[in-house]
Amino acid sequence: MGESTATKVTVPGDNRLANLEVSKKPSVFSRLPIVRDLKIAVGWQKAMLITGLVITAFFILVAIFAPVIAPYGYSQIRGDDGVAFPTQAPPSAEHIWGTTVGGFDVFSRTVWGARTAVIAIIVAVVLSIFIGVFLGLVSGYFGGWVDRVLVVIADAIYSFPSLLLAILMAIMISGGQSSLWGGILASGVSITVVYIPQYFRTIRAEVMRIKNSAYVESAKVVGASTWRIMTVHLLRNSTRTLPVILTLNSSEAILTLAGLGFLGFGIEPTAAAEWGYDLNRSVADVTAGIWWTAVFPGLAIVLIVLGITLVGESLNDLADPRLRARKSAGEVIGSIEDTSVEPNVEPSADNEYAMSLMSAAPGAADADGKEPDHE
Repeated sequence: MGESTATKVTVPGDNRLANLEVSKKPSVFSRLPIVRDLKIAVGWQKAMLITGLVITAFFILVAIFAPVIAPYGYSQIRGDDGVAFPTQAPPSAEHIWGTTVGGFDVFSRTVWGARTAVIAIIVAVVLSIFIGVFLGLVSGYFGGWVDRVLVVIADAIYSFPSLLLAILMAIMISGGQSSLWGGILASGVSITVVYIPQYFRTIRAEVMRIKNSAYVESAKVVGASTWRIMTVHLLRNSTRTLPVILTLNSSEAILTLAGLGFLGFGIEPTAAAEWGYDLNRSVADVTAGIWWTAVFPGLAIVLIVLGITLVGESLNDLADPRLRARKSAGEVIGSIEDTSVEPNVEPSADNEYAMSLMSAAPGAADADGKEPDHE
């Protein structure tokens, strides 16, 4: 906007329009999904998104720095002096969250369990998102009998209970006595099989909607290959809702892994720390009044699932234009009264000076619509 135009539309003493900066080209960082959503989120949506991101980032940092944060190993039952830890000991200076019936330090097991949970999320998400997106692209673009077969298979797989499938996978992979990677792979494969249909149907619907668009037809005319059309033109425009499904997938992976451990099909305590196994071992402790062995692993599961769910819910609201709240244009360039043409609406204080100039100008009409008399 030029200087002359700014002078015409602004009011003396009002520099809001002059200070308004418009970014010509957003940076790559500002176009990232989470960063972009943070910029457009307002009110409760922004509060939910920030809270979820803080909780999730906290657990990721705990998982990364678990060897530094945890005072003991996840399977350590003796101190450096060789003395065995007391069993079911209450919180103390040596064991700030107490010990379990097996003599494990509860705080250390909970911290190390965060690493196991994050690895399970990564395995489940990576496996399911790549397979589901690829099948969705193929089914939506080619259609025909390929689409019909994949849709029937996806509907059949989606009807399987995820936890039951996880138990079957755990038995098949490691005979029910899971190592670290055996338990994570069992939960990851089960979540992958269950969530592939969600990625598949989402991408398929978007591809079928946009495959007949003008830019896709133009790419075919200029001789673009099928692979280029699918990966460059269709993939980029059909993955807008994937962050929402990704967060749901992540929270489901945590609950499935915890369910496996609680039922006795999870990771052995000597292989890795896992919150579901610790909850299973603390069931008898709760009836005896020993609360600390169950509260902290259970609270960790609730918090990490809550953080991921808050992120997913806020992203879902922001992805839907009907649920997304927008700031009023009046907050940017002025109030409604400044631009209102309603005769009964009085101008705001910022425009009182302009109104006085208009009334005093030669040829200006008075309040009754008559031209003022000039001598």
